[in-house]
Amino acid sequence: MNVHVLAQEEALFAVLPLCACVAVPILIIGIVLIGMYNSLVRGRNHVKESWAGIDTELRRRYDLIPNLIETVKGYAAHEREVLERVIQARTQAVASTGSPADQARDENILIGALKNLFALAEGYPDLKASENFLHLQRELVETENRLQAARRFYNANVRDYNDRCQMFPTNMMASMFGFKAAEFFEVESALERAAPSVTFGEGTRTSGPQA
Repeated sequence: MNVHVLAQEEALFAVLPLCACVAVPILIIGIVLIGMYNSLVRGRNHVKESWAGIDTELRRRYDLIPNLIETVKGYAAHEREVLERVIQARTQAVASTGSPADQARDENILIGALKNLFALAEGYPDLKASENFLHLQRELVETENRLQAARRFYNANVRDYNDRCQMFPTNMMASMFGFKAAEFFEVESALERAAPSVTFGEGTRTSGPQA
């Protein structure tokens, strides 16, 4: 009996190294795969969280525009076409629920309309000197600056996440579990220059965000 038990123990000890040789690589591979999956989840979450920063500043800009329209109406009510374009562009941007690229397109339209509105204000000295108008200008410029920072942060997170989705070996994990590349939030170059530009005092010029 003791001989039989001893033989079983010897056989077990002989198999253990082989089991270890198989189990250790499997364990390492499992840890690596879990790490890749978690990195993709983390990257996707960072993209979603950073988009919230953009959305906050966009909503703030939307809230400022009605007061801006009313202020301009007090001095240039007959400039109906320019005012209506801003109103329509704002309405379209507020209602936008598409992808970041779709929302960027709507923002470009709104930025272009705001450019025309501020260009119009140049012809009305009393409007430009209005305290309420100047206050709204400052608020819009501050919002644009924060939006610029939020956009850059978001695009940096998108770039990092997309790299993970496209580079080997995490691209295999992304394809297997349905991780899709995220879209950048970009403004067309011609319309970036159309973002509200405000002059304070003697030649101090502040412009909207650059992608």
